Amino acid sequence: MAVEKFETFEAFWPFYVKEHSIKATRTYHFIGTTAGLLLLLYILSTGNWKALPLVLVVSYSFAWLSHFFIEKNRPATFKYPFYSLMGDFRMYFLMLQGKMSAEVDRIVSKNI
Repeated sequence: MAVEKFETFEAFWPFYVKEHSIKATRTYHFIGTTAGLLLLLYILSTGNWKALPLVLVVSYSFAWLSHFFIEKNRPATFKYPFYSLMGDFRMYFLMLQGKMSAEVDRIVSKNI
């Protein structure tokens, strides 16, 4: 079985969206990203740099648990760490705008 190689983030995006097709998975990602960003703000405001690795632990624990137990797939981070991080933030801001469900519908229904 051939492994798909994405040359651009725009080519990766539909794959990423399909890997996050269940709303609960996206919700867990949103919670993890929000908690990670809040922790990062705390670290920046206090200068407690030793806590910096916790940003990744908090953020990724929510995301990965949702993949293993809800979506039942392998997190894209394992093969595409940079594109996956970009996808997380794109999804996060689309969710803030209330547009992510429509994006999932658009990509999944058109099988992009």
